[in-house]
Amino acid sequence: MDYPREEVEAAIAGLRDAFVEAERRGSWAWIADAFYHEDCVYECPYGGAMFVRAEGREAIRATHYGRDMDVGSGWQGWSFPILGWAINGARIISEWVNRGPGRRADGGYYETRGVSLITYGGRGKFSYQMDLFDIAHQMHLCDELDAAGLLSPALRRDWVEPMKARIVAMLQNGDAA
Repeated sequence: MDYPREEVEAAIAGLRDAFVEAERRGSWAWIADAFYHEDCVYECPYGGAMFVRAEGREAIRATHYGRDMDVGSGWQGWSFPILGWAINGARIISEWVNRGPGRRADGGYYETRGVSLITYGGRGKFSYQMDLFDIAHQMHLCDELDAAGLLSPALRRDWVEPMKARIVAMLQNGDAA
């Protein structure tokens, strides 16, 4: 279905602004209700090491905006700014970063880039999203943050170490998730 470009643009701009608000609040789960249709599908292949598919708003709230982004899971000090987007009908490609806490010695951010492939579904909400980013670079970033004393122990224990183990197992077994 076609939607006015202004309507699609308003939805992705609203999501960008919601990310800033979520960082301020330290809470992300509310974004699922605000920006995703009840039957929306969210996917993230995590480089083949762990395929996440959340079918429906409740599952998106429990995975992507809950377990994977809420600050209680070790993401304190992180931000995930949406840098820009391109729109073609109801399809959006957004560019964003996973930005770690602190700054590098040169003043730059600790960050890795990613993209989202999003389908707008009307009424200010999305019907599909797939996030893509380089998990190897994300793991390297986490190692840099850890060496600088900026990686939370909870994030290391609950996300980084298990993800590294999945990547190693995938490479050793020659299969992707």
